[in-house]
Amino acid sequence: MSAAPIRTCVGCGQRAPQGALVRIVAGSEGLRPDPARRLPGRGGYLHPSPACWAGFVRRRGPVRSLRLTPPRAERERLVATLVGSSETVLKPR
Repeated sequence: MSAAPIRTCVGCGQRAPQGALVRIVAGSEGLRPDPARRLPGRGGYLHPSPACWAGFVRRRGPVRSLRLTPPRAERERLVATLVGSSETVLKPR
């Protein structure tokens, strides 16, 4: 029996089990959610909480797990996608 992987939320910086977080991917189309956790590209994790999403939008500078510095507009677009598809993207695993 192995322990669940621990990941760090890019919004608040708290560590949590991977299954409790939403994976986001930085790909050729920009940032997008990855509910199946299978898309190619650099990934990061967010809590399924509007407070963490707001922290992610406010954050300035690079996101280490994504190895890039997404512009604020890109972050806002991702959060709008998360809000609009909360039933399908934020299902607990």
